[in-house]
Amino acid sequence: MVVPVPLLVLSAFLLEPYRVETTQNTLNSMDASFCHGGLEVVYPELDVDKCLKVPTKLREKITMTWQVPRVYFTGAQKGNALRKGEIQGTTLTDYHQPTPPQNSGFHRYQFMLFKQPPDTLVSLTDQEKSSRGKWDLQAFITRFGLGEPVASVQFLTQNFKD
Repeated sequence: MVVPVPLLVLSAFLLEPYRVETTQNTLNSMDASFCHGGLEVVYPELDVDKCLKVPTKLREKITMTWQVPRVYFTGAQKGNALRKGEIQGTTLTDYHQPTPPQNSGFHRYQFMLFKQPPDTLVSLTDQEKSSRGKWDLQAFITRFGLGEPVASVQFLTQNFKD
């Protein structure tokens, strides 16, 4: 008998500006290497299955129009809801669309999948609940013993008016 392993989907919005030294459509090696493990984030006209920069023509839609994306994990066991893009469980915080400030460069938006340790109730501190800008991702990972992500993907975007 196969025992399901609880998985935790975590999306992190890193708000520090990111200056791109290369062309508009390429990533540096650090950003390109972040993505691994078969995690896929799907918006209506954008399928993020590898690290990428959001094309200019889609930046307004990702900020102003599109709502919560579907998240798929190809590495999930057959029949697992996450394999079909159906996240189940407790929502710690609502999804917020990417909103990088104007003239601030590119920002990273990351989705990570962790194995949730058995019998571990994951929650946010009051400080984490109060603001996305006060989120200490590494402290959260350490507090719940999450270790390294099973899978991760990210996209970079900037304000659509830039």
